Amino acid sequence: MKYTKLGTSDLKVSRICMGCMGFGDATNGQHTWTIDEEHSREIIKRGLELGVNFFDTAIAYQSGTSEQYLGRALRDFAKRDEVVVATKFLPRTNEEIEAGISGQEHIRRMLDKSLQNLGMDHVDLYIYHMWDHQTPIYDILEGLNNAVKAGKTRYIGISNCFAWQLAKANAIAEREGFAKFVSVQSHYNLIFREEEREMAPFCREENIAMTPYSALAGGRLSKHPGETSKRLREDDYARLKYNGTANQDALILQRVAELADRCGVSMTEISLAWLLTKVTAPVVGATKLHHIEGAAKATDLELTSEECAYLEELYVPHSLVGVMAQNTASAAKDSHVWSTGSQKI
Repeated sequence: MKYTKLGTSDLKVSRICMGCMGFGDATNGQHTWTIDEEHSREIIKRGLELGVNFFDTAIAYQSGTSEQYLGRALRDFAKRDEVVVATKFLPRTNEEIEAGISGQEHIRRMLDKSLQNLGMDHVDLYIYHMWDHQTPIYDILEGLNNAVKAGKTRYIGISNCFAWQLAKANAIAEREGFAKFVSVQSHYNLIFREEEREMAPFCREENIAMTPYSALAGGRLSKHPGETSKRLREDDYARLKYNGTANQDALILQRVAELADRCGVSMTEISLAWLLTKVTAPVVGATKLHHIEGAAKATDLELTSEECAYLEELYVPHSLVGVMAQNTASAAKDSHVWSTGSQKI
């Protein structure tokens, strides 16, 4: 396993981050393909054996049971100061807004609940899961800064945002003396490369770590044509993200399979080796032991510039879908997105 610094932080992270969305009680969440605690523990333990020290979960994953499974496993298999734990919080609910719960109070409550789920007194990275268009960004930043000052998180990150939103938020944080976002977790892989337009160059310029999710496109980048899996059959959100461009993407998947055969490695290794030339640490979900084993092997595979160009050549622009499509629509209509009280930021 190889390691690197997470942006401007002092966190030393493995080049592969284990994504924990596949862990948790399937009866307590929206995903039917998640695995139980016994199997989750096996995968976490194997990841640790392979040198993975970076783990990503969220309070939204299976009603907090992903956090619970991860926390218990890490207590049993690792020392707290040898792992980097990230979790994420959701926007305020309409009920909270009606009850007058501020953005700052919402973050405090969400983080306290996550820490309870994890059985920890702090996380290393607390991530703003998706843009909250009903809460001023100032309130979010102040709430996150309060969490850093209280020692409940060491650093903060953001997910599912545009480069202009990240740039504006960090400019406000710098002006106010708040903690700044050190990482961004967004949708990026070999068949969805829209982050290369603005986010990737911005992050290079500002030394902000990129830790993209959907690194293997919900398993599509790890399977030969005709192969399937429980997740491919049942993950409705992944189908929303990729079914509309399946014909275009199939040409790239073909090249991944070709190159994997030529190099004598798996499609997973090729797909992640390519992504590792672009980002700090992709978030790779695992619901079977061979998933994390293949991901770990990818850190030892170095593709040539010619091989990277061969994989990239057939890409065509993709439309934004899901969370980012909603972000676009909400940002366009919400004139108060940068306001705090009567002051415009």
